Amino acid sequence: MIRLIILGAPGSGKGSQCKWITRDYDVPHISTGDILRKNIADGTELGMKAKSFMDQGCLVPDELIIDLLKARLEEADCKEKGFLLDGFPRTISQAEALNEFLQAAGANIDKVINLHVPDEEIMSRALNRRTCTNGECKEIYNLRDNPPKVEGVCDKCGSPLFQRDDDNEETVSNRLNVYHNQTEPLIEYYTSKGVLATIVGQEDINDTIALVKAELAK
Repeated sequence: MIRLIILGAPGSGKGSQCKWITRDYDVPHISTGDILRKNIADGTELGMKAKSFMDQGCLVPDELIIDLLKARLEEADCKEKGFLLDGFPRTISQAEALNEFLQAAGANIDKVINLHVPDEEIMSRALNRRTCTNGECKEIYNLRDNPPKVEGVCDKCGSPLFQRDDDNEETVSNRLNVYHNQTEPLIEYYTSKGVLATIVGQEDINDTIALVKAELAK
């Protein structure tokens, strides 16, 4: 069992790292972004409330997400295998709520991986990002560095690719500002707990993966 958190600005490559960690460590990948987007697609009350914030590149308020996450962590797979949190916590108050919840269950976070990528590189990645529409695949491409073999079509499953509505310059800038103001303080928070490791994102994703693997092997 392992309990992990992956931190980093939107577009820093957290999703790519989560794929291999989930596979190699056989641990549930819990992305609050995916949970929220599903609620939006399903038209739930929570989803509609969240959408108004996400469309502006703002964080979803804590009260809309903490109880949802706690319920997910209570499920059998997390109790048996642990978890990999992606997109949570995003604020100090969320981190404290998570810490309180885990301590009550006699558990702790084992490691926090912080992916560092410069803002200008994140902007380029976001504007060039395309994602597979197949919910079972979700393969991610970059038109600059990792384009699909056939324009607009996923190499792995043949499904159409799409650009997320929030992958535009204005929204990405807002997301980065929010990250620096509200989420970046988590670096110091988890450093003080002795569980944080910062990995500088490399140009080649495989080089970044190797660095993360080495850190988790310690």
